[in-house]
Amino acid sequence: MGTRVEVRVSGGIAYATLSRPEKLNALDFEMFENLVIAAAEIRRNRDVRAVILRGEGDAFSSGLDFASVGKQPMRAARSFLRPPWRATNLYQRACWAWRELPVPVIAVVHGRCYGGGLQLALAADFRYTTTDCEFSVMEAKWGLVPDMTGTVTLRELVGLDVAKRLTMTAEIVDGAHAKDLGLVTDAVADPLAEAEKLAAEIATRSPDSVAATKALFHGTWHRSPRAAFRIESRLQRRLLLGPNHKIARKAGMAQRIPEFVRRRIR
Repeated sequence: MGTRVEVRVSGGIAYATLSRPEKLNALDFEMFENLVIAAAEIRRNRDVRAVILRGEGDAFSSGLDFASVGKQPMRAARSFLRPPWRATNLYQRACWAWRELPVPVIAVVHGRCYGGGLQLALAADFRYTTTDCEFSVMEAKWGLVPDMTGTVTLRELVGLDVAKRLTMTAEIVDGAHAKDLGLVTDAVADPLAEAEKLAAEIATRSPDSVAATKALFHGTWHRSPRAAFRIESRLQRRLLLGPNHKIARKAGMAQRIPEFVRRRIR
């Protein structure tokens, strides 16, 4: 893997770090590609129980590196194309690959979280931020709209009027205000410590039930009750027939800590 995104696994937690600090982790083509590669690497490791996604240096990400991307117009144009078997192009895949991971992704945000960087953070399942971090749907400043999956993830977190206001104005809000708006899970003094605490708590549960929970809510959030009930029943059948449910049940009855096997739900 290239150097734009570094992955380290410790105690079942994968730490994925955007590593372009001299540019405030701005998104260039190498960063887009490395984000996709890093997510695929984590997906293949079924011992990973949770992911902490963060940025090295003074910012999570300042968004698109217009200067770098603008030097390669043909590559920029090609990156809008998508294979017929996939719903995303490269720009979208860089975010959506994290959304599709079968383990929870926790974004740790500080400094700046602008544009594409915000859309990447929104693709995580949880977001912990410092109170003074700056958030903005910065695309409006450049006469653009968010096109890296933010139109889907933003509408899941805030009201339609708030989503429109943030996207139309490029308003910059701090971490405390972002918490009030629902953009982040919490604004705290030490977001990494909070992320690690949550990851450790989730890791005590069956990796299959955690993966199924993520699939369940993502698959039913905008579906009809009938479709949602069908999906939850299908997932429950898989869990009931799997080994980790039996391990959890036996451990619960014996009042001991369960020792789960590798996740089977992918």
